[in-house]
Amino acid sequence: MNIFEWISGALLLISGIIIIVLVILQESKQNGLSGAITGGTSDSYLGKNGGRTKEARLKSFTKFLAIAFFVLTIAVNLVAIFIK
Repeated sequence: MNIFEWISGALLLISGIIIIVLVILQESKQNGLSGAITGGTSDSYLGKNGGRTKEARLKSFTKFLAIAFFVLTIAVNLVAIFIK
């Protein structure tokens, strides 16, 4: 294994672990049985201004990191195909 494979493997492993942690930190959007009985959700000030909350930042960072993970995976595979 060359140095590129070691570095890219480590980056993929670290980014995968970070994505898992970020997904676990996010709150669930499901209401469960109480939401089915009461009729769903109600809009609040916090819900309408979701772009400024910690949850919104977590969500956007998770999306960014997931896209970077997929791009890195494709790049590693393309480099591996063209090198060998």
